[in-house]
This record gives sequence, structure tokens and C-alpha cells, in this order.
Amino acid sequence: MYRIKLERDGYTVRVAGDGEEALRLVEEQLPDLIFLDIRLPKMDGLMFLEKLRQAERTRNIPVVIVSNYSEQELVSRGLQLGALEYLVKSQTTPGQLSEGVREWSRPYFYPGDRTEGNGNN
Repeated sequence: MYRIKLERDGYTVRVAGDGEEALRLVEEQLPDLIFLDIRLPKMDGLMFLEKLRQAERTRNIPVVIVSNYSEQELVSRGLQLGALEYLVKSQTTPGQLSEGVREWSRPYFYPGDRTEGNGNN
């Protein structure tokens, strides 16, 4: 339902069936924004996000987590890894998701691990 609304609103949407496929899609073409689920086959969303943030080329891609899971530990970890927001699917309409795209896809700079001295990103 999210995909349909985004496409109707003029956005190009690519969907990955699992975390490994998502990494391949990102390598092929850098997206302006990633909507990420936490529970994915082969590689969960948090591991995907860690890998995304580790690579210089993909570190600054804005990510919004959209998940059925709202446990505080998952929310905290997702935000710690640089997700702009953590949305719960049952509380997020397709319209709300589409309305946020413009703000979420603005230039983003992942602060990284400040203990490594790269907090100036």
C-alpha cells in the first residue's frame, strides 16, 4: 500500500525482498531515500543499516524505518544508527509516508562514530 501511494505521487520505488538484495540495489543506484523494515530475511534491517553507514559511498543516504515492531530497544538502535525516524506501520498511513518524503530526502550527513574523530561529517 505504501508503494502504490508513493508511485501515484510521482516517486520511483524499488523494493527489495531481503537485506542482501537491498544492499545490491543500493550499490547499483544510490537512492534519494530508503524506507527500511526491521524484519527482513537473510539480513535484518538493523544489520543492513550498519553496513550502509560503514561504507563511505552509502553513509549519507537518508533512512526512515517503517516497521511493525515498536520495542524501545529496536527504536533506539535504529535511531542510533542514523535513521531519521522510526515509524510504526499500524500508526503510519501511506499518505503520511508520502508527505514526509520531501523533508526526509533533503541532504543528510551521518555523524558517524565520534570516538573515531569523524564527527565533522
